[in-house]
Amino acid sequence: MVSANAMCVVQPKILSSLMGNCLRQSKQPAHQLFRYNPGSKHVSMQLSKRFSGLTNLLFNGRNADKVLNTKRKRLRPGKISPHRPVPDHIPMPPYVKSKKPPGIASGPEVHDEKGIECMRASGRLAAQVLEFAGTLVKPGIKTDEIDQAVHQMIIDNGAYPSPLGYGGFPKSVCTSVNECICHGIPDSRALEDGDIINIDVTVYLNGYHGDTSATFFCGDVDDEGRKLVQVTKECLDKAISICAPGVELKKIGKTIQEHADKYRYGVVRQFVGHGVGRVFHADPVVLHFRNNESGRMVVNQTFTIEPMLTLGSFNPVMWDDNWTVVTEDGSLSAQFEHTILITEDGAEILTRC
Repeated sequence: MVSANAMCVVQPKILSSLMGNCLRQSKQPAHQLFRYNPGSKHVSMQLSKRFSGLTNLLFNGRNADKVLNTKRKRLRPGKISPHRPVPDHIPMPPYVKSKKPPGIASGPEVHDEKGIECMRASGRLAAQVLEFAGTLVKPGIKTDEIDQAVHQMIIDNGAYPSPLGYGGFPKSVCTSVNECICHGIPDSRALEDGDIINIDVTVYLNGYHGDTSATFFCGDVDDEGRKLVQVTKECLDKAISICAPGVELKKIGKTIQEHADKYRYGVVRQFVGHGVGRVFHADPVVLHFRNNESGRMVVNQTFTIEPMLTLGSFNPVMWDDNWTVVTEDGSLSAQFEHTILITEDGAEILTRC
């Protein structure tokens, strides 16, 4: 990732959706897997030829004409409030003290019975916090106010808000509004009638992370926005439905891409799902688009699936804060996410109330 003004490379500090398929295979530092267009803040992965070129030509301009006709204002950065404290008695993830972005831990998160129960507890709390956060969405509320409420509920339950301090992220939740694909920083901007907002919650409870997100309607959202959100949720549900021991991980991407293609929606490729449990981000890297990567699901493994769909271009552009990622053309983006556990006969959604 890069700041357009200084054009300096920023070490990877991705939150709940991580960088794509090259991380586990490449010996390069993660920042070398990206290339930048000077002056434009574009984020693009150096994907193998089978992922680039033809896919971009076929799908990346799919609904651009509709985007040009919108009256919606582009997002602009607001003011960020001071750091919110966490009580000393609440255990924090190791990366908070180290202040170093940990990246993706090698090896999958596979649990014994005790670990599974801990994952269920953290997933349940994350789901409850997300459900509560969704009730706050209405015209006039500031995303910083949502962060404050989420932060308080998490610490009241004896947990740590996982995003806070992860690679320097300044808040306890991600709030991604309209064209923001992911990693939106809560700030002084008030939600407006017709907005859509993804709220991404991760909690660290008893040494285990539970990670989930959903996109909510603010007031009267137009049919175009509602359809995008609906189909994104369907993509997640369909992907979860094919998960089971021995299933190839690449089938997740195939399932999501096939459904999104029916509606000519873009599927973001630079940010992906990931293993989650005792660490925030672990193997496997879960791609949401068609791919030929290896790897199969195993019993008692936990990971996230978190597709991001766009109405127009799926090319991401990063703001100067080195976190906020928006669509290149300002088109709407939606996302849904669950943490799942692979069971003997399928998959259990851990982040469900």
